[in-house]
Amino acid sequence: MGRNLVVTALIAVLMAGFVLAYRGRLPLTQPTIPTVVGYAAGQEIRFIHTEASDAEIAQVLTDMVGSPVLVVPALAQTPPALRGRVYVFTNGVRGGGPLDYQPDVFDGPPGTPEYRPLREIVLVTWQPEARPRVLTDAAQVLDAAAAGQVTLEATGVVVNMPFVTWPGGHR
Repeated sequence: MGRNLVVTALIAVLMAGFVLAYRGRLPLTQPTIPTVVGYAAGQEIRFIHTEASDAEIAQVLTDMVGSPVLVVPALAQTPPALRGRVYVFTNGVRGGGPLDYQPDVFDGPPGTPEYRPLREIVLVTWQPEARPRVLTDAAQVLDAAAAGQVTLEATGVVVNMPFVTWPGGHR
């Protein structure tokens, strides 16, 4: 009987050691990536940015959300057919965008054939004679450009920006 107690105690100590060793490998809290507010199809959405093809843009995005955005130059080499567009405002209505103006506007949200998590940044600049307003749909951005109210500048910078919430859905 004394031998059984020693064996049982030894097994209990070994199991406790395995549990402690296993727990030591797991973080106490799961890592999180902060979401950012933007617009798609006329509605507010949430998204994350995880990687960017340009180091300067990666730093701006890292500073914006307090979570590292990795630099992956090869993203800029992805074929245009694999990229959506994100419209980033350089002036106009102040807000929560990366340049301190209105939040970004996306084309092709999830649930549409055009959805792509990789996005090329297109800079949107309001013209001096235009009356800036918040735009919430890619079609509104393109209409404002066609009317001469804004100029659009494709940057060639690609950012991985998967949606977390979108019109009619979420992860």
